[in-house]
Order: sequence, then structure tokens, then C-alpha cells
Amino acid sequence: MNAEESQRLNDWVRQLCEQLGIDENEFRGEADIDGILSLAGVVAHAVLRPAAPLTTYLVGYAAGRAVEAGKDPAAAVQEAISRAIALADAG
Repeated sequence: MNAEESQRLNDWVRQLCEQLGIDENEFRGEADIDGILSLAGVVAHAVLRPAAPLTTYLVGYAAGRAVEAGKDPAAAVQEAISRAIALADAG
């Protein structure tokens, strides 16, 4: 990703967080953006392109459930990403 694309992505994240009522700083502190983007790329190539957005949604959903169960948010995201990549690599 070049500098312009990175800026567009950062602007999008900021705007979307605002629209969804999410604290951007909290999100950035807990989310592994590079890991999520990498996951989407792995799944798009290893499984099927439409599986990428569904996988990232499911990873976020699983991480949210883990947080509700008392896990650290950043650890929950990393665990969900790792499981999804392992599954994609196995297929």
C-alpha cells in the first residue's frame, strides 16, 4: 500500500469509527489492522475472494465474543486471526 492509499484507509477508519460510535483510539489500540488485511489477502487467495470479507467479519465477531467472556481484546483478535489463517492454509 502506498502513502496515498494508507492515508485514504486511515481517513476511512476514522470516519467509520465516528459513524459507528467507536472510539478510534481504542479500536486502533486493540485491532491489528495489518493482521486483518493480511488475513483478508490469505483467505481471498487460498479459499475464494468473497470469503475474505466474511472471514474478517467472523474474526471480529469471534473476538467480540471472547472479549465478552473476559479475554483481552488484542489477544482475542490475534487468536481469531491465527485460527482463520491456519484454517485457510490447511485448505
